[in-house]
Amino acid sequence: MNRRRFLSTCTAAAAGVAIAAPVFGAAPALAQPGKGSSGGGHGTRLIPAGKRGIILYTVRDAIGRDPLSSNLPSGFREVFKELARYGYKQVEFAGYGQHANAPGGANLESVAGAKLLRSWLDEFGLRAQGNHGFIPSSWPLTQADTDRFKQHLEIANILGMDHMGTGGDPTGSSYKADWDVAADKWNALGRIADRAGLKLYTHNHDGAYGFLIDGGPLDDQGRPTRSSGIRKLEYFLRVSDPKSVWLEMDIFWAHVAQYKFHTYTAHDGSTREKVFDPAALVVAHNARYPLFHAKDGTRNDTNGMGYDMVPFGEGVIDYRKFFKRVGARNYHNPMVEQDNAPSATDPAQSLTHARIGYDNLAALRK
Repeated sequence: MNRRRFLSTCTAAAAGVAIAAPVFGAAPALAQPGKGSSGGGHGTRLIPAGKRGIILYTVRDAIGRDPLSSNLPSGFREVFKELARYGYKQVEFAGYGQHANAPGGANLESVAGAKLLRSWLDEFGLRAQGNHGFIPSSWPLTQADTDRFKQHLEIANILGMDHMGTGGDPTGSSYKADWDVAADKWNALGRIADRAGLKLYTHNHDGAYGFLIDGGPLDDQGRPTRSSGIRKLEYFLRVSDPKSVWLEMDIFWAHVAQYKFHTYTAHDGSTREKVFDPAALVVAHNARYPLFHAKDGTRNDTNGMGYDMVPFGEGVIDYRKFFKRVGARNYHNPMVEQDNAPSATDPAQSLTHARIGYDNLAALRK
């Protein structure tokens, strides 16, 4: 089940990695096996205890599980209890749905539901720190979309969030004109969120760090066909309002982008090389990246992505180096995530992987 489907159906039931200079036209070298996410370092822990979080998408199967058919933690309250037992202090929501037989019922996307969720968060010493929820599809905004967006802001405030966001990119297009429109929309939404006391953030997948199409000869529809070499989200950072629009870097997908998008066709038709450095982008815009998704991968040169997703701390992405480079340890909020943690054959797997992720996140030291 992907994140988008989870949001709509649950209610019914590095980057600072050192890379070798790539061969022209070939994918850059991946992070090399070694201590990876969980090893190395001495002294101060890189991630303060209060900043260790998890996005609930990782354990979506447990939240959606029927508590009447299993002795495993099921539904929001019991999952909160288990995550707190592991040591987590923050959670990022991925919608407000759970199994209908769990306390509170299936759909907690309401003021009353938010108050119930907040009571459970407080009970187990957890803090809500974001949600991958509703972003209006309309532009200009319809009244219905505006009203629902404001309802989500109200829910976020009840839950005690500083940030509210989405699991998708501002646009799936590669064209500069579409990113200009996306920036206008997000600037408007960000101002609404700011008036509600919240920071609105967008979330990346690999495609958002691909190259912007912004020049060169036009195609038969009058669109540009070549790139200046700027990446889509780099451009978005330029044209969106730094006082109203924020970002959450998914560090795994940023590494996939590093692997996939390293050459582009320049306006003059030449092929040029530009390897992506995710940590450097964060350092250049540090205040605009309040949240991260911390997911790990082992190298795979055959799947087109460069990595296979694994529990945090069991892969080769050098998280110790990434977090040391980006600094601001008391500002950033890393959320452990693993898209493939749920298992069809092992119902306890996602929670087991959540525990592994916490242990490895807590083990990172300078």
